[in-house]
Amino acid sequence: MRERHFEVYGRRLAALEWGEPTGIPVLALHGWLDNAASFLPLAEKLMSLGAPLHIVALDLAGHGQSDHRAADGEYNAWSDLPDLEAVVDQLGWQRFSLLGHSRGAMISTLYSSARPARIARVAWLDGIVPPSAEAADYPQQLAEFLVDKHNLLDRPGRTFRQIEDAVMVRERKGLAPPAARLIAERNLRPVENGWCWSHDARLQGASAMKLTRDHIDAVLAGLSMPGLLLLAESGMRDRFDTPDLPADIRVEIVPGGHHCHMDDAVEIAAEHLQAFFAADQEPVS
Repeated sequence: MRERHFEVYGRRLAALEWGEPTGIPVLALHGWLDNAASFLPLAEKLMSLGAPLHIVALDLAGHGQSDHRAADGEYNAWSDLPDLEAVVDQLGWQRFSLLGHSRGAMISTLYSSARPARIARVAWLDGIVPPSAEAADYPQQLAEFLVDKHNLLDRPGRTFRQIEDAVMVRERKGLAPPAARLIAERNLRPVENGWCWSHDARLQGASAMKLTRDHIDAVLAGLSMPGLLLLAESGMRDRFDTPDLPADIRVEIVPGGHHCHMDDAVEIAAEHLQAFFAADQEPVS
C-alpha cells in the first residue's frame, strides 16, 4: 500500500494505491462518511491472490484526508464526477474499471453511464443507484438543502480526547472493531484537545436534488459494459430501489452487512472481483 495525492481544481485529494502501474487499472470509490481505508482489507486480499490489478482508492472530496469543497461547493453524487475524471487523467488511464461501495457505487453508476467508452468494467458493493424521488417533491428537497447549507457550513467537527473514542462511534454504527478502526483513524485530524473528525459536516446535509425514477432508468440504460453487483445478505438492499438491470450485470449475494467487503465477505468478494476484472483485460503497457 502506498499513499498518493492529486491536485484537482485547486484542492488536494488523497488516495491509497496497491499493485504495479502496469496492472489492470481500477479506481475504487468508498461510501458516505467512509474513506479509502475501507478498501484496505479487500485490496490486500486481492494482492495476496496475485490479482494483476493496479488499484487506486480515493478519499472523495470532504472525506478522509482529502480537502473539503469550497464554501460555494456541494456534495451531490454528481459533484464527484469531474474530480474522478481529473484523477484518472493524471494517472494516464484512458480506459479503466470502477469499484464502488454504497455512495461510491452510485457515483460509479453515474460516471459509467456518462462515459461508457472509458469504462472497461464496473463492480458495485451493496449499492448501485440511489433511492428515487418524486419530481413534485423537488421544492421541499431544495428547501432542506438551503437550510442545511446554512447550518452546516462552518460547523466544527466532533472532538475526541482519544482515538479509541472515535473508533467506538463507528462501532456503534454497526462496524466490526477492525473495520471501525481503519475508517475512523483515516477520518481524524489532531487538534488541541485531542482528535477531530476530518470530514466536511456538509456531507450530513440534504442534497440539492434527488434523481427521479426516469433519471435512474435512463442512467441504467446507459450502462453498456460488463458489471458485477455484490449485494450483502444483511446489507442495504431494502433501502435502495430494485431496478431492472441491464443484461450484462451479474448479481451475487455475499454474506455479511453493508461493510461486508471489510469483514464477512472479504475473501469471497476478492475471488469474485479478481476473476471479474481480469476476465478480458490486458495490463497497461
